[in-house]
Amino acid sequence: MTTTPTHPDTMTHAAALAQAAALIKAQKLDAAGELLDRVLEAAPADPDALHCQGLLRHAQGRSNESIALIGRSLTLQPAHSGAWNNLGNLLVETGRIDDAMLAYGNSVSFAKGGDEGADAMSNIASLERRKGHWQAAERVSRQAIELRPEFSEAWYNLSIALMEQGRIHESVIANSRAVLLQPRNLSARSQVIRALELLGEHEQALVMYREWLAEDPGNPVVTHLLAACEGQAPARASDGYVETVFDSYAGSFDASLERLHYRAPELVAQAVQEMHGAPAASLAVVDAGCGTGLCAPLLRPWAAHLAGCDLSVGMLQRAEQRGGYDVLHKAELTHYLYTQPGRFDLVISADTLCYFGDLHEVLAAAARALRPAGGVAFTVEAMPGGQDDFRLEGSGRYRHAAAHVEACLAAAGFGAVRIEPIVPRREAGQDVQGWLASARLSAH
Repeated sequence: MTTTPTHPDTMTHAAALAQAAALIKAQKLDAAGELLDRVLEAAPADPDALHCQGLLRHAQGRSNESIALIGRSLTLQPAHSGAWNNLGNLLVETGRIDDAMLAYGNSVSFAKGGDEGADAMSNIASLERRKGHWQAAERVSRQAIELRPEFSEAWYNLSIALMEQGRIHESVIANSRAVLLQPRNLSARSQVIRALELLGEHEQALVMYREWLAEDPGNPVVTHLLAACEGQAPARASDGYVETVFDSYAGSFDASLERLHYRAPELVAQAVQEMHGAPAASLAVVDAGCGTGLCAPLLRPWAAHLAGCDLSVGMLQRAEQRGGYDVLHKAELTHYLYTQPGRFDLVISADTLCYFGDLHEVLAAAARALRPAGGVAFTVEAMPGGQDDFRLEGSGRYRHAAAHVEACLAAAGFGAVRIEPIVPRREAGQDVQGWLASARLSAH
């Protein structure tokens, strides 16, 4: 449906705000901004307009401004339960967990037992889960369900909280309820099954993946995760899997990685420092699988030209908002590199090649994209083994043996290979073991 901006002078104040909200939802951010500027020019202290402008700033990737605007709206209208909940969501994204918990608590208080408080309660349950407070997460999830019995997100939270307490049968029942209510909640549904796998409930996880695929034949995410659970690894994660997963995560991706103590961009930048020394803004660099652009500010000092490519439109939009790239391309990275012969001095890939199995093809494409003596630096997740060893995990990511990484680099024509152990992130409370690899093309 096309949303056509209407001049604010021709509508009521409430209609103008509703129109602005629709424009934000439709990603027509410039039009929403123009409309809100006119509304606020007429009513600069209107709390609803300030709240709406805060939501716009969030959509534009300007989180600090968004928090300030919604905070200002709440000083003018402190009993706005929904605004407190939105503020909590923004604070979570910026890592201010304790402040977010207070905001959610205010949202619940001002909802006064009404349905609106269920959203904030579910968010509180998610934070309690993050802290490992499983009984508290269970209690608050049940309170949210009492307010809104058909609230799928609360049922998913309850399922995880029960599972982590070892109450598998109850957890599966809660998960079944959530699935009935919202069968296409990709993130929550896969989290529940992944938790089953981590608890050793492999057969139950298989049953649930197969049921899911029967309901939604051809779903690329379920197909990939079922293959992992069955031990039948494809050559790499499909384009459909990557696009679906990362488009769905784009809005919360950076905050999620912050919770996981994500260090891959920093580690890759350290490898670039060791390869090239002090930054001189002289290199043509490509960030292959750039995601939301976390590597851009770290790589920019070395780059005369910085390109990024990714399959996810949602991720590319975030990368563009962050800035730092000269050009961004929507492309599968092996294809992109193969079509850029001799274009770059440096190819980097932070936490992206873990979505590939055998690395021969992608590293050959990287070599093709490089100028003489060009280099690569990338991370993968680690496993023991020999030259042919890699494995698809239940997370949907692959692990690689160092010997496999080294063999693929050598086959692609790289020398000066360096592979060192790293911890690029944490998952389920445990360090994820990885490799940081760097190499240069050998002279011919």
